[in-house]
This record gives sequence, C-alpha cells and structure tokens, in this order.
Amino acid sequence: MTNEAGLSDEHSVSVERLTKTFPHGDRMLVALQEVTLEVQAGEFVCVVGASGSGKSTLLNVLAGLEGATAGQAHVHGRMALMFQEPALLPWLTAAENVELALELRHVRRAERKATAQELLELVHLHGFEKRRPHELSGGMKHRVALARALAQDADVLLMDEPFAALDAITRDLLHEELLRLWSSKGLTILFVTHNAREAVRLGDRVLVFTSRPGRVAHEIRVDLARPRSLDSPELAVIAGRITERLKQETRLRVG
Repeated sequence: MTNEAGLSDEHSVSVERLTKTFPHGDRMLVALQEVTLEVQAGEFVCVVGASGSGKSTLLNVLAGLEGATAGQAHVHGRMALMFQEPALLPWLTAAENVELALELRHVRRAERKATAQELLELVHLHGFEKRRPHELSGGMKHRVALARALAQDADVLLMDEPFAALDAITRDLLHEELLRLWSSKGLTILFVTHNAREAVRLGDRVLVFTSRPGRVAHEIRVDLARPRSLDSPELAVIAGRITERLKQETRLRVG
C-alpha cells in the first residue's frame, strides 16, 4: 500500500523512546534520550546534528552493534551499514571485497563472481574489478563499499557520513549515484551527516538532532523537485534554516 507521495505506508525503521547511555568515569553519559522517529519504506531520511549529538550511536543501535539502554529501535527488513571509511580489506580486489559479502550470505561460488561483476558495473566500476584498494581513488573505494552494501541484498541502508572525507566534486558525483540507486532499487535510506546542504540535496525529510543528549528537535520536509543542485537558491534557503537551528542547539549546549 502506498500513499500519495508514492511511499509505502509500512515503516522500514522505527525508533520509540530510545535512550542510550555509556559509562563515563564515575557517571553515566547520556548519548540519546527518548528518541522517537519512523522512516517509511522507500523514504530517504537524513539526520543532521553537531558532533556528539548521538547520530552515529543511533545507527549503531539500529544495526545491532550497540544495545539500547531503554526504548526500542528496529529495522524491518534486510539492513546494510555504511561507515565514513569504506573499510575495504586491503589484500582483496574490488571484486573480492564484494564477493565476500555474497559469501557471508551463502551465495554459491558459481554465482558470486557474476553477481559481484554486475554490482560493480551498477556503480560504474567496470574495468576496476581486479584493482586492490590502494590502487583506487577515494571515490572508487566508496563505490566498492556501496556495491558491497548492495551485495547484502539490503532493503534498508544505514549510512554514517559515508562521503564526509571526499572532495566536493567526488561527493557530488556520489550523491547522484546514490540517488539513482535509491530510486531504481526502491531502497530505504537513513543517512547521517553534519552537512545541511548534503541533507537537503538528498533527503525527503531532514531530522535535526539536539546536542548531547541527542533527540529529534526539528523535522523539515524537503518539498523540492528532484534532481536537486547544491547551488540551487531554494536548497540554500532550507539548508540555511537547518544550519541556524544547529547553531541554536549548540548555543544551548555551551550556554
């Protein structure tokens, strides 16, 4: 069942009153405090917040890398997590890095090679299958990481600032690539970033987190036609609003 925007009414990500604390010396540090949010199937949602606002912790809990202290966090469907660093195994080729994800899914050896080839072609890396990570540019490494995530047959991509370390032009190209794959494969994406323009360029909605302890302070629906340009005045206005709200949250923290 879909709504008027073409999105499923089913939720792919649901978080209810999630709290996460960590030991910090002789006290407990509250990273997330009663966070509640939902992401519909097929939706692209971005989370922005200052450093230390718990954005990465949220993804870690959703991915099962951290346990919740209180509340609930669920991904409904097959999930893949992409980090800021591509984290490719340096002794494997691009194709072998992708094949490893297929092997972990128990895909038969005869199928793995062909599927890895298809996925690398999907992210425009035809001809680079036999290159090892040190022979690839930063953008190419992230393309391999994206192909590896897709090899997990994921419905939901959790992305933790995956393009933050890249130059502006490479980041722009990967934005286009990601949006193409999101649209063509019907993925659900929860994308963490500290960059307001990136969030507005990519997201259907942008969730603004408070400074620690993190929680959803504002939600901005991005009603701009796609494709979107980072240089668009309309995009800049919305990004400026988000940046101002982030500044307000930071002032509250240090005030």
